[in-house]
Amino acid sequence: MSIINVTDLTFAYDGSYDNIFEAVSFQIDTDWKLGFTGRNGRGKTTFLNLLLGKFEYRGRISSKTAFEYFPFEVKNMDSNTIDVIEEICPDYVHWEVMRELSLLEVSDDVLYRPFNTLSNGEQTKVLLAAMFLKEDSFLLIDEPTNHLDMNARKMVSDYLRSKRGFILVSHDRAFLDNCVDHILSINKTNIEVQKGNFSTWLQNKEMQDGFELAENEKLKKDISRLTMAARRTSDWSDKVEKTKLGTTNSGSDIDRGYVGHKAAKMMKRSKSLENRQQTAIEEKSKLLRNIENSEKLKLSQLELHTDRLAELSAIAVYYGEKRAAGEVSFCIDKGDRIALSGRNGSGKSSIIKLICGENLTYTGTLRRASQLKISYVSQDTSHLNGSLSGYALENNLDESLFKAILRKLDFSRIQFEKDMSDYSGGQKKKVLIARSLCEKAHLHIWDEPLNFIDVISRMQIEELLLEYSPTILFVEHDLAFRKNIATKIVEL
Repeated sequence: MSIINVTDLTFAYDGSYDNIFEAVSFQIDTDWKLGFTGRNGRGKTTFLNLLLGKFEYRGRISSKTAFEYFPFEVKNMDSNTIDVIEEICPDYVHWEVMRELSLLEVSDDVLYRPFNTLSNGEQTKVLLAAMFLKEDSFLLIDEPTNHLDMNARKMVSDYLRSKRGFILVSHDRAFLDNCVDHILSINKTNIEVQKGNFSTWLQNKEMQDGFELAENEKLKKDISRLTMAARRTSDWSDKVEKTKLGTTNSGSDIDRGYVGHKAAKMMKRSKSLENRQQTAIEEKSKLLRNIENSEKLKLSQLELHTDRLAELSAIAVYYGEKRAAGEVSFCIDKGDRIALSGRNGSGKSSIIKLICGENLTYTGTLRRASQLKISYVSQDTSHLNGSLSGYALENNLDESLFKAILRKLDFSRIQFEKDMSDYSGGQKKKVLIARSLCEKAHLHIWDEPLNFIDVISRMQIEELLLEYSPTILFVEHDLAFRKNIATKIVEL
């Protein structure tokens, strides 16, 4: 066990006027299994890079442990898997490799296959196994779940639960709940550490936010009441003070000493009220600093002349001689929220592309309603570059609405000026989601829309889909999202 101390950490990228971190201090134990959470663009990967010593910063990070970053960059993807493992951990022991792969249910024949022939899930498992062979290292695991199917996520999560000593960046709630014992969260104004899993942290945050909102309302009323009382007392003091210059109604002289004492007493009361008001204002300023903006999103689908939008009967999709998906039958009716499920490689994306109208080779029967309009969100974000304004114009989007949706998804205004190629993975996915929410369609089809997207935004999207009940077909390996949203599950 050792302690990682972070003291007064301040960091900004060269050329930026805004600090990513400012005077941040906390400490963590290297035996902890930490889930690292925070909204997209807050600096999770940046902080991992600071631990790795990649950037200069102000403040202090002290630790006696060595840090290792996942995913490891494999320089030669054509190498056999055993050679990749040796590159990561030169002094590995073969039986230990076999033990780790067995825990992850990876067959030992992958060791003698080229690494690039392994599936995404197999590559993730092999790299994790190899990195945990390195003794006395603290692993910085950056979003290992992207592109893993649900079975692979459960297996990797169980594997991590058996380990100790890592920081895990993930936005999958069920994945985090299963394998972490502490949460490291990047909030709007600080970084904090809490014991427990993600659900515990979220419950505590909601309770704290609720308390602060109630306290804020109470202080607003107190400030208003104290302001009015201080103003009235000050006015009374002025009036009493002015009577020192006159006479009473009966013509007798005024006791100016008594009047002056009364005026001073009232002025003192007015000052006391003003001090109480200032204290209330200072207390109010300490509240709401970390409450996340998660305004409700909106969506309106077009009405179609029929309740049945599409029907697939015994569909099989082919790429040359290879069958990518086979014997798939289901219907898409108005109001359905259908989760397309299956292991990686089972043909989910092929089925989606076929419904969207791509010219694929297939057998079976596909019927689509006439004049059906589909809004499609792809897995791929590599094509995003240039300005948001140019993207809105190119896709015939209402630019104001498009940017308003991105603001609700926690885009700062400064992001609007950047080239999209510089966005984080989560921010790029939000661009595709925002575009889809702007489009008028009868059917929304989303292929792994939540990869890289932060938890708060995931919950916003959940609320949207539950409130407006659009017709949607989606592929998503986030178990909590699928459980909350899907009205039907089609298993491939």
